[in-house]
Amino acid sequence: MITVALIGPDGAGKTTVGRLLAQRIPVPIKYVYMGINLESSNHMLPTTRLIRALKRARGVAPDTAGPRDPKTIGRRRKGLLRRAAAGARSTVSLINRMSEEWFRQILAWNYRRGGNIVVFDRHYFADYYAYDIANPGQEKPLTRRVHGFMLDKLYPRPDLTIYLDAPAEVLFARKGEGTIESLERRRQSYLQMADVLEHFEVVNVDRPLEEVASDVAGLVYGFYRRKAAAAGRLGDAPN
Repeated sequence: MITVALIGPDGAGKTTVGRLLAQRIPVPIKYVYMGINLESSNHMLPTTRLIRALKRARGVAPDTAGPRDPKTIGRRRKGLLRRAAAGARSTVSLINRMSEEWFRQILAWNYRRGGNIVVFDRHYFADYYAYDIANPGQEKPLTRRVHGFMLDKLYPRPDLTIYLDAPAEVLFARKGEGTIESLERRRQSYLQMADVLEHFEVVNVDRPLEEVASDVAGLVYGFYRRKAAAAGRLGDAPN
């Protein structure tokens, strides 16, 4: 079977469309959230559940926005002890993040072996492309360089990526988060991935949801049937 990633800025409708695909495609589908928003995750490691519980107990607001906009990241000078403590926290965070990423990928492999199309809501490669992967000559902390290398060189990419696109003004009106400028930068970083992902499709989501879901379902099912035909398994695929 195949893996399909639905990507796009907040407000593009990834979760809604992903949930609707099972009603429109005559092939078993498994849905896996592949982003950092723990409140949206349908699978996670026990360590991640513990971290979420500790953050809630401390009153820390959940991180729902994904990696920070690279344009907003600045460097702050810290004392030696504060730098050491920050470095330790970053290392622990990196280890847990990468463990979580591989846990969900292993889950996807198991689902695919079971005869399912695996639909990813977001994808780590896409979410971190502008933040940790692109611009390899840019100075970055060691943890980000390690994470970017892992995602770029080792982590499997989806078989099909569908970018749900809309003007930044539309996305801002839907969610009211960030700024129009930051959403446009995010939008452009997603569009750039057409050059690095082999099977990349763009779907306009500034229209009725039923139309969007039908178009996405058509892309997914068409790709699935082409893959099945190439592998000589089209006779086993539902019509």
